[in-house]
Amino acid sequence: MLRPPFPATSGPGVSLSTMGAAARRFEQMNFTPGRVIAAIVVLVAGGGYYYWQHRDTNTLPAGFARGNGRIEAVEIDIATKTPGRIREILVGEGDFVRADQVLARMDTEQLQAQHRQAEAQLQRAAINVETAKSLVNQREAERKAAEAVVDQRVAQLDTTSRKLDRSEQLIRTSAVSQQVLDDDRSANATAKAALAASHAQVAASEAAISSARAMVIDAGAAVDAAKAAIESINADLNDSVLKAPRDGRVQYRVSQPGEVLAAGGRVLNMVDLGDVYMTFFLPTADAGRVAIGAEVRLVLDAIPQYVIPAKATFVADVAQFTPKTVETEEERQKLMFRIKAHIAPDLLRQHIEQVKTGLPGMAYVQLDPAAQWPGNLNIKLTR
Repeated sequence: MLRPPFPATSGPGVSLSTMGAAARRFEQMNFTPGRVIAAIVVLVAGGGYYYWQHRDTNTLPAGFARGNGRIEAVEIDIATKTPGRIREILVGEGDFVRADQVLARMDTEQLQAQHRQAEAQLQRAAINVETAKSLVNQREAERKAAEAVVDQRVAQLDTTSRKLDRSEQLIRTSAVSQQVLDDDRSANATAKAALAASHAQVAASEAAISSARAMVIDAGAAVDAAKAAIESINADLNDSVLKAPRDGRVQYRVSQPGEVLAAGGRVLNMVDLGDVYMTFFLPTADAGRVAIGAEVRLVLDAIPQYVIPAKATFVADVAQFTPKTVETEEERQKLMFRIKAHIAPDLLRQHIEQVKTGLPGMAYVQLDPAAQWPGNLNIKLTR
């Protein structure tokens, strides 16, 4: 082995003995040409694999844009309509629920008592209606009796009037005494007074009938009020059974059985798995070209082997990242606009068990309808 013609040390901290030891170790490795070639092949293969794994997959053809976002869904609070105590909760966090499925029940003892009270009031009002109707019938019978008395008084008045006429004619020839004439006049006046009294009785009976009919209407109104109270209590009883408004997944149990909540108190929080979307952001130049309904492909970090189709359903009309003053074109290009891409409900129903919110990923949006999607973004929902 050649010895280098320089001093015992070269450079800061590097000795000839150290360099010689390294050379001897290299010689001991016994690199033959075959081994060198094999090593080169391994290095090339490894470098190729590394390049393949870290190649620039973000390069998109013209007519497309991308932005990172997160899967979200509409959240729904299951809350009480009336104040009360939670009796039981039938679901747990993470459970799938269907529309109209019972999720929780409130204690309804007080409502049940109010319901019984309202039913009793309804029965009382119904009895009052019948009583008022009977009173109307009675008053109508009294009016008929009063009308019969009027007919009787008319007949009496007619008789006394004729008798008085005869007496007044006969008195001229002294065929009757003055006493008879006076008696006939008194009887006629009495008949007239009796007739007037009977007419007054008929008027009184008609007034009594009107009052009785008013009582019927009032009792009927009480019946309607009692029925409305029962319907209101029944509505509260129905609302005491908390049901899922639509299909989804329970996200949080906000309250526990036994707790007393005010009106509007939250019991559960669920997500609507039929209304799932990704929110992402694009700069001005790209956001201005996004059409409502444009095709979007979603690739989630957790499952990059799948490509999920979606549609752009919302483009913000106000920039989300707006500098305080925007004066130059370059600054305007920095503005970012919020975009929403919804996944089709039919597709969500087919994969309802796999739908999860909060997952990050990338959204690729087609800006030009004529642009062809690259092969790595073809829709792929199965392995």
